[in-house]
Amino acid sequence: MRTTGSTRIQRNRPSASRRTVTVSRGTTKRTVAPRPRALTGRATVLIIVLIALALAYTYPLRVYLAQRSQIEQLEADQATQREKIAQTSQELQKWNDPEYVRAQAREKLFYVRPGETPLLVLNDPAGAAAEAGEKDPAAASGPWYDTMWNSVRAADTESSE
Repeated sequence: MRTTGSTRIQRNRPSASRRTVTVSRGTTKRTVAPRPRALTGRATVLIIVLIALALAYTYPLRVYLAQRSQIEQLEADQATQREKIAQTSQELQKWNDPEYVRAQAREKLFYVRPGETPLLVLNDPAGAAAEAGEKDPAAASGPWYDTMWNSVRAADTESSE
């Protein structure tokens, strides 16, 4: 407001609720203006809607992620099967070769060609020891600690001689 007699402009006048009030004892007391609420009704509704949307999207997202992991597992299984099929087809190609079949028959079934003399070597240490007139190597040895002690004694007698 402007006054007619002076050039003084009155701005920022305190409102009626903020004006100082004089108390009966001569002290002045300032009244407090009402503070706005921290959350308005619109903000509360917005927060509720965002929470509802987050809850609504969690289940489909979980299903999507589970399906993606299942698809990845199936693709890995499929790659393993393809590798196994490739190995089997290579094995089949080997068996189509007559020389490979002959070699396998000689090795696994002990087949020989006409005129050849088969020689079969058996690994029989007990039989070989009996033919040589020695004791069975497995029967001669007792517990492992006896064998070790006999070895120590034999080494001791050799070093003292």
